[in-house]
Amino acid sequence: MSNSPLVPRPGIMDIAPYVPGEAKISGHSEPAQLAANENALGPSPAAVAAYNSAANSLHRYPDGGSTELTNAIGEVHGLDPKRIVCGAGSDEILALLGRGYVGLGDETLHSAHGFLMYPIITKSLGATPLQAPETDLTANVDALLASVTPKTRIVFLANPNNPTGTMLPAEELKRLRKGLNDDVLLVIDAAYAEYVDDPLYSDGRDLVDANDNVVMTRTFSKIYGLAALRIGWCYAPPSIVDVLHRIRGPFNVTAPAIAAGAAAVRDQEHVERSRHHNKVERNRLASRLAQLGLSGPVSHGNFLLISFKTPEIAEGALQAMNALGVIPRRVAGYGLPECLRITVGTAAENDRVVSALADFTGAK
Repeated sequence: MSNSPLVPRPGIMDIAPYVPGEAKISGHSEPAQLAANENALGPSPAAVAAYNSAANSLHRYPDGGSTELTNAIGEVHGLDPKRIVCGAGSDEILALLGRGYVGLGDETLHSAHGFLMYPIITKSLGATPLQAPETDLTANVDALLASVTPKTRIVFLANPNNPTGTMLPAEELKRLRKGLNDDVLLVIDAAYAEYVDDPLYSDGRDLVDANDNVVMTRTFSKIYGLAALRIGWCYAPPSIVDVLHRIRGPFNVTAPAIAAGAAAVRDQEHVERSRHHNKVERNRLASRLAQLGLSGPVSHGNFLLISFKTPEIAEGALQAMNALGVIPRRVAGYGLPECLRITVGTAAENDRVVSALADFTGAK
């Protein structure tokens, strides 16, 4: 027998584990949980009812193809259900795309302050994640194209981006795709698409329809308020759909999640209420914070990135909010130690944010 120690594959030990936003604070039984970009209004009542009804069949395996859910998504969004693949959150879809197209020694590319799962997925495959510089906390197409190498297999682009909230218009997405070689997959992560009201925005479906090497990913964790159920999906060319179905787990979405997701996506009245609430409260919160001398980039998501002068001041602001039972998100892991990300909550929660930061800054 060999005495050699068991060693994980290359890249695994280089991964800094993902750290979720905190949900509890000592001394506060019901804190304002504003660290994870969850829907302030919660899920659709129809989704909750569908979830509860599914409890009667927990002894049965779910439909492996998530047919009810893909049909509902296709119906509401005007997409071919056969080109939709569902997963346990969009994180799983992103990981499956990595497994399908990235190997040992390859590279992926994302913008400097892109979603942390991109480098985690890449390193887990023994590949190297590269970052392209941003301009004013916004992805820069020229910088992305200049950072592509012969080893690049996937370009991940969160649009709008988390944690900055910034976005690229549709024409810039087209320019990015046009500048990439045909053997590079462009993954447009549109997790916050429903919150965008800029007429120049596109979630990327048009590029999926026009190309064989573009995928759009979406989630039910944000505007649909189903973060606990872990539901994500993608719209992709048939050839990529075929790859994903070959490597995904046979029952990767649970039956309760399928039922709740289908009900949620069909309840577009609840989506519209959530969108309206977010727009009104996001603008109000940004305006009140600006009166305190606090600002950040214009956000197209359900959160605000607030910039402080130094990491120490940002940490002090976080502690001040914690003292009043408010939980924002540290974003030092994104290369932004002087910033905090704050989910747009209920009106009362947002008032607590302003009150805490008014006390902290002394600018009441």
